[in-house]
Amino acid sequence: MQNIEPFYRWEKLYKAENDAKSPFFGRRYSDYKCRNLLYNYYIHPRWDEFGSTTLYLKLLYVDYTNHFAIIELLGEWNDCLYNDVMHLKRNIIEHLEKEGIQKYILIGENVLNFHYSDDSYYEDWFDDLEDGWIVALNFREHVLKEFDKINLNYYIIYGGRFNEIKWRTVSPLKLFQAIDEMMRFSLNP
Repeated sequence: MQNIEPFYRWEKLYKAENDAKSPFFGRRYSDYKCRNLLYNYYIHPRWDEFGSTTLYLKLLYVDYTNHFAIIELLGEWNDCLYNDVMHLKRNIIEHLEKEGIQKYILIGENVLNFHYSDDSYYEDWFDDLEDGWIVALNFREHVLKEFDKINLNYYIIYGGRFNEIKWRTVSPLKLFQAIDEMMRFSLNP
């Protein structure tokens, strides 16, 4: 697990620890000293904890002008036992919402499982978005099937073409523009 690093190619464009508006402003990282565990395995020290014991994230990019954030996730998303969405909403999303962020790109290639409870925090998050959206990219098929069981598609756009996006090959702004265009087309056919 310690070999799974958060995506770092965009670090020359954005670092959450250097952004005074970020919930991770001022955080210091070690490239060698692992501090967090997932399934009793140490994870790479650049993943950020936010209150969950099974899910970690990296705030890869935030654009306050275009009101979007890109968040990469790692671990087990467990709302049933640990209410991970509550921690995500309260500790990260609400902080970003106060700064005007209304569009979220969640990257889920490293989300290993999803255990649902209810959809109230997802509904709350969705209701807080004025003209925004939440898009989940490249989540595993078995995770998406679990999303379907509680109809998360009412709140989060996922699957289909959103599971085929080669996001690492473009800049964060180009990724956002492509997804924003897809969302405009989806919402206004």
